[in-house]
Amino acid sequence: MSWRLFVVNEVQRIADQLHRAFEGEAWHGPAVMQILEGITAAQAAARPANGAHSIWEIVFHIAAWEGAVRKRLQGERGELSAAEDWPSVTDASEQAWKKTKGQLKRAHRELGDAVAEVDESRLDQPIVAGMSSVYVQLHGVIQHSLYHAGQIALLKKLTAEVERV
Repeated sequence: MSWRLFVVNEVQRIADQLHRAFEGEAWHGPAVMQILEGITAAQAAARPANGAHSIWEIVFHIAAWEGAVRKRLQGERGELSAAEDWPSVTDASEQAWKKTKGQLKRAHRELGDAVAEVDESRLDQPIVAGMSSVYVQLHGVIQHSLYHAGQIALLKKLTAEVERV
């Protein structure tokens, strides 16, 4: 990809991994946005596995945690209530689904912008008092997105199976 011209420090390597996990060229396979391609609002809201969150709820959750880590980089606690952590889907229309994906993209872009501003000397320091380091939090949010991308991929397959029956 042309945007990755020259990675020279650890912050840039982390930013690169954040981008790969979200948009593509990840080592493991499809990134979050690639997995979301082609999912309709009805599929996103579906619950093909008993007790599991829907794809839509997982998308809300990823966006919430990307926002929380961004806030932490900016000196806030970035703690989430249960309702913020796992928001409910209240409108399952195609328009609302498009808006949700837009919110996810915005949260990711804002996190990416905040990561770009991190001074490398901060990486080993607590992100905020009493929390793990900036380094651990940034790698954690990447791992978190990939973990949930795997769940979305499975739910996408299950939803397709249910629709075929």
